[in-house]
Amino acid sequence: MNYSDFQFLKFEHKPNGVLLITINRPEVMNATNGRLHWELTKVWGVVNDDPKTRVAVITGAGDKAFSAGGDLSWITDMVGNPKTISNVMNEASDIVYNVMACDKPVISAINGVAVGAGLAVAMMADISIMAEEAKITDGHVKLGVAAGDHAAICWPLLCGMAKAKYYLMTAEFVSGKEAERIGLVSLCVPRAQLMDKAMEVANKLATGSQQAIRFTKRSLNGWMNVARPIFESSLAMEMLCFLGEDAKEGVASVREKRAPKFPSAQD
Repeated sequence: MNYSDFQFLKFEHKPNGVLLITINRPEVMNATNGRLHWELTKVWGVVNDDPKTRVAVITGAGDKAFSAGGDLSWITDMVGNPKTISNVMNEASDIVYNVMACDKPVISAINGVAVGAGLAVAMMADISIMAEEAKITDGHVKLGVAAGDHAAICWPLLCGMAKAKYYLMTAEFVSGKEAERIGLVSLCVPRAQLMDKAMEVANKLATGSQQAIRFTKRSLNGWMNVARPIFESSLAMEMLCFLGEDAKEGVASVREKRAPKFPSAQD
């Protein structure tokens, strides 16, 4: 693949070998559909093989969202559909592992709400910079499925087990300031300063020793490689939940804009 093959990712090469990647579905707050989910698996190999790029910065189009979760129609198609579930499971795994496998540093500039596969990219980035006004949540449990698409491999490492369990089991939103305070993101700045800060950090990495920086990334990713069995177990549990009744109710509650009444929580 090359950059022109992507439909929902926009690319801009900056000076010093910095590549700006923009998740580009602003009309739906950059929500993930099937095509974008697939593109988020493929882009990291293209970045890795691009001799012009030393550092990638990824953000969302507009000022409201980095990526506001999955399209409801796409998620609805997953529920009770083993073939679709199998495909999404493979892609979710690829997103995590391909960000890790990309030799070049990845910076996420989290400009607004981040949920779902977009959140996975934001959290798996080597450096995450979040706007104070932005909010993130791993909302899986609100849909009646286990938190599986990235959280188990990195949240306990980032913010500790106590905070990870709290936010992943409650699906509460985390503000930029709180995310920085607990170590879930690298930095937090006012939204107006976000891209300037992201580019400042990117330029610092792009002009540094490329071998030293890339080998440091590879070494530190060893901690996440240790957690691969945990991640793969969590991903399998998430997909198993999509075959159950709670997921049907979770999707219905979102569609109908009401609180869910999960069958597993009824007397």
